[in-house]
Amino acid sequence: MTVLVTGATGFIGPHVAHALRARELPVRALVRDPKRAARLAAWGVELVHGDVADVTSLRGALAGVDSVVHLVAIIKGSRADFERVMTQGTRDVVEAAREAGVRRFVLASALGVDERSKDAVPYFGAKWEMERAVRDSGLEYVIFRPSFVFGKDGGVLPTFVRLARFAPVTPIIGPGTQRLQPIWVEDVAEYYARAIDLPAAANRTFEIGGPDAPTWNEFWDRLKRVVGARRPSIHLPFAVMRVQAALTEKLPGAPVTRDQLTMLELGDNVVTDPAAVDTFQLPLVPLDEQLRRAAS
Repeated sequence: MTVLVTGATGFIGPHVAHALRARELPVRALVRDPKRAARLAAWGVELVHGDVADVTSLRGALAGVDSVVHLVAIIKGSRADFERVMTQGTRDVVEAAREAGVRRFVLASALGVDERSKDAVPYFGAKWEMERAVRDSGLEYVIFRPSFVFGKDGGVLPTFVRLARFAPVTPIIGPGTQRLQPIWVEDVAEYYARAIDLPAAANRTFEIGGPDAPTWNEFWDRLKRVVGARRPSIHLPFAVMRVQAALTEKLPGAPVTRDQLTMLELGDNVVTDPAAVDTFQLPLVPLDEQLRRAAS
């Protein structure tokens, strides 16, 4: 029952591979740079050199595979980049999976993707097309739409922790009244790992988030309390941040892009359907514990 994981060297991918290996399942990872995959190899993950943009490598990676966890995505780039990596890349993975006789396809989408938001930014548009490619494939599928994924070793939370500890003031974009529902990365990984064979999950789309849904103002108050910081907060208007992002978004390590600001302006990033909790019955890490883990 070999499971292929794409995007296995990113932030979430290693946690997914680890969760699958913890179940003693054979795991294969499609990797562009094997040098970045030493940790995967140490866990007994089979490494296959390739890329979602290389159809030949996809066919080789999918030979003998029972299920796929498809995590590949980018968060910024040109429309052509989103089309090549996410939209067409997913179509090619899906087609190669069909040719290989894959039983189930598990896709990482994003919370907030819907008919209304798909034209707001290229990232959401690409996620929407990825979902459509999977649903129309004829393969048995599971689609997850996660909220903000928090972890100690990647994602945005370590940056938030540094800001809370060292910045003279805490910058909050906009009024801070929008809500988010962060989910711990190992909980996300467990969702994906269980989705490869849970009968009740077949051909369904799940929104996933953690147990808490604070406003951004509340989130920063809780984070500062955890790290012992008493610095004041300052609200930065979207218009001001948009001007700054226009100047800096193409630089390496830019803090925020105009597209990310647009996604934040769309409103709350929270789960509206409890189906994932009801179906998977996972114990989820509360937000304060997520913050303590990241700050330790």
